Amino acid sequence: MTDYPKKTCSVERLVTVPADVKKVLEGKKTATRRNGVYAYPGEVMVLEGKEFKVDKLYAQTLGELTEADAKQEGFDNLEDYKQSILSLHPKMPWLPTMSVWVHEFSPVEK
Repeated sequence: MTDYPKKTCSVERLVTVPADVKKVLEGKKTATRRNGVYAYPGEVMVLEGKEFKVDKLYAQTLGELTEADAKQEGFDNLEDYKQSILSLHPKMPWLPTMSVWVHEFSPVEK
């Protein structure tokens, strides 16, 4: 097991924006980036009664983000993702060296 830092929040807070919840439920969003650790691999997030398991957790800088990462977040391209983040956090600068935690997840098959 990898040594992860202590969680800064809980798995229940991993995806909370209604538009993002909808994207997860539709299978369009399979990852979320946060400034802290909200869940460890194996933890389960429940959205509208449907379960999603956290598969991977890793650090990434904003400068490392790719178009594929933006699609994983449920956006058509990196610029749309960037503008969405900046609209949610108006005072936050978009710094290429800023590190975030990537939480990748998938539906739990019953």
